[in-house]
Amino acid sequence: MKNMMKNRIVIGLACIVLSLVICFGLTPMFNNALKSKVTIVRVNVDIGKGEQITEKMLAVVEVGGYNLPTGVVSRMEDVVGRYANADLYKGDYILTSKLSDTPLLKNAYLNKLNGENRAVSVSIKTFAAGLSGKLEAGDIISLIASDVGEMRETVIPPQLQYVEVIATTASSGMDNDVQADSGEDRELPSTITVLATPEQARLLVELEQTGKLHAALVFRGDSAKAEEFLAEQARVLEELKEMEEANMVQGEPENDTGDGCQEDDF
Repeated sequence: MKNMMKNRIVIGLACIVLSLVICFGLTPMFNNALKSKVTIVRVNVDIGKGEQITEKMLAVVEVGGYNLPTGVVSRMEDVVGRYANADLYKGDYILTSKLSDTPLLKNAYLNKLNGENRAVSVSIKTFAAGLSGKLEAGDIISLIASDVGEMRETVIPPQLQYVEVIATTASSGMDNDVQADSGEDRELPSTITVLATPEQARLLVELEQTGKLHAALVFRGDSAKAEEFLAEQARVLEELKEMEEANMVQGEPENDTGDGCQEDDF
């Protein structure tokens, strides 16, 4: 009985000490963090993707420093004269990831090709197939193929689980991501241009001719996260290549599905 009373006293004292630490230690620190102020640059008017940013579009304000996103710009001179690479809205904080030193120029994305990958376009045969006109450059999509082969199957080829959109283009040849006058009507895209390896490009051309392609949006956002999807796709492509080479060494014949793609591709 005495031991039980002692244990209760010890537990009670420990609870009191812990409460004092929280009240007089942690709580003031948390409150100070909430009260701390930092100066940041904030959007004063809506800014369209591709627009050059002027001082009149911005405001320098003080906000609470707690839980601010990383990459928030704090100096006006770090923003003025640069270009928005995403739509910015009044009240938004300016993040370094949403700024570009160069304007969005027609077909500028083609200058990034380094000889390893290819830019290849596929047709959007229905409004729904192109995500109802909502795809943007930088999106990670899966390409779903329907009416494939004699069985007219619908499949997601493993080679096309994660591909990067680099442009959507209207029938007039105008890319939807190119800066346009505010009064110009936006045309609906009729093709999607993606960044592809030679193997993916070959498969896309075959599916363009023998089936129907439908785009499904997988990810839109931080470029570092997008690279994770592309790295996973690269891993799958490498595994498929190793399997194909192993089959060739063993002398196994290729199984033709009738659409120019190997059965193992799906």
